[in-house]
Amino acid sequence: MNETLSNQKTGETTADILTLLAEMGQQFAATHDIGSALNYAIEHIARYVGAEGGSLFMLEDDDSHLCCRACYGEVDIVGVCINADQGIVGHCVETLSSEIVRDVKTDHRFHKGVDEQSGFVTRSILCAPLSVKGESFGAIELINKCSGDNLFDTADLTLLSTLANSAALAIANARMAEKLVEQERLARELELAAEIQRSLLPDGNEGLPVWGANIPARTVSGDFFDYFEMDDGRIVFNLGDVSGKGMNAALLMAKTISLFRCLSKSIEHPGRLLGLINTEICDTSTRGMFVTMVGGIYDPATGRLRISNAGHEPPLVRDVHGNYRSLPAEAPPLGIDPDLTAKNGFPVANVDLDGGSFYLFTDGVTEGYVGEGEMLGSDGVLKIIDGSIAEDISVQLQRIVSIISESGIALRDDLTVLGISDGPPKACRSETMRKISPPDKLVTKDMKKCDILASIKTCSSPDRLKLIRNVVHDGAAIAGFARDIIPDIVLAVDEACQNVIRHAYDGRTDGEIEVALYSDGGSLIIEISDQAPHIDPATIKHRDLDDIRPGGLGTYLMEETMDLVQYRPVAENKGNILRMVKTIF
Repeated sequence: MNETLSNQKTGETTADILTLLAEMGQQFAATHDIGSALNYAIEHIARYVGAEGGSLFMLEDDDSHLCCRACYGEVDIVGVCINADQGIVGHCVETLSSEIVRDVKTDHRFHKGVDEQSGFVTRSILCAPLSVKGESFGAIELINKCSGDNLFDTADLTLLSTLANSAALAIANARMAEKLVEQERLARELELAAEIQRSLLPDGNEGLPVWGANIPARTVSGDFFDYFEMDDGRIVFNLGDVSGKGMNAALLMAKTISLFRCLSKSIEHPGRLLGLINTEICDTSTRGMFVTMVGGIYDPATGRLRISNAGHEPPLVRDVHGNYRSLPAEAPPLGIDPDLTAKNGFPVANVDLDGGSFYLFTDGVTEGYVGEGEMLGSDGVLKIIDGSIAEDISVQLQRIVSIISESGIALRDDLTVLGISDGPPKACRSETMRKISPPDKLVTKDMKKCDILASIKTCSSPDRLKLIRNVVHDGAAIAGFARDIIPDIVLAVDEACQNVIRHAYDGRTDGEIEVALYSDGGSLIIEISDQAPHIDPATIKHRDLDDIRPGGLGTYLMEETMDLVQYRPVAENKGNILRMVKTIF
């Protein structure tokens, strides 16, 4: 076949042409490298027509340029680009017509730029467009006939047009197959990304009073939520929405949720936590992307909630009487203002659920369609909640998700919800929710990372209790507690110190008591240390409340006032530490 191709005869047979067309088609179908198939096509077409050289140009840069992507002959011009309307090639592509220029010296359309770049001398040109169904995407240009006077004739043009039509169809099919392969690869990568995203979200509530769900509008989601239980029983949670769609949003989603989960294990203050995440996103995000987000911490033992809202839709709080109130954002989304750092933090809102419920969602919920042209809206969300308030929080939110996702209308945005259902109101809470933590449940805090607010070291004499009370009062005020809460904290510490004097030191006044108050930004930590003999924490318990007689209720008062009470020995022979923690509201 190569001998036939290298010597064009005037009497090419139909069988020869069909054989060449079949081989080109097979080459395009068999190869995974469209570039090598283009080189095969231009070489065999040029040799069959009997040309010194040939080039295959393709439209690129939004069809503004014609670039040489395959070449045959002495001079290699692969990579050379001209304007799409320039030269004989540009004219053929624009008009979808084949052209012959027997002598370029007589045709003003001849573009000399390629000859000037390559040093080649063009005498005669054949050019035929590459087109399928009336749409051109390139052209084949042959230069200088090998035989005779080096000038092409009309028979050569007819032959090139036939070969170019076949080559165009083969190229179009190969490009379509290549595109399908790429789409399949992207689909697999998206599904893998979606699987990774799903692994970042909680599997279930694991018996916790919190539930969430995420339904992506596409394969991957820019929304996220997370929650987990800390060692002391409090629950850290978040919900957010990344600007934009697709893989960029999914990557920023993964980064944000990972940062929150990692940092929240050591930073309990929601505002400072969002400040740190904001700094990281401002430093690394691109294309003006940002994240709206709510992060917080919930204490099931007290029903208290602390949240920070960075530009997200206002969360809803429903009290036990069915009244709602929203918590609007007081700060911009993450990634907008680099001056909002961990040092000054984001504003924090304090909420006492007291038996009520807390709801978070993205705009895919309120803007989700439930009927033709009908959005669910905020009123629709409240109606669903009110209609299922007797159900578990998971049932309430599942109904919201189902109404939108099963409406038969494609989701226009990701759908994400999270809810927290508080226990009974404070008046009905069991006293067992306030108990002394055993040593193996001791909450470890790195006190070096906490700010010390106040401290005092004195002897174990009752007349020094007033000094201790004054120090505790000032420390609690510095921590930011309300005036009506500070007296309870002072009384709890006073009772604890009296117990040390009466029971640990057995009334002796030559012992030592040290009281120190720390803040980690979210909690007040009070440590009361002594040098008395070890106390077994298992023996420390308050008297039954039905036993009406003086004394014995100090331990009960401490448990009721503080969020956490812990005892532990500090030395081999003597010394104890009583640690009490109070969340700052």
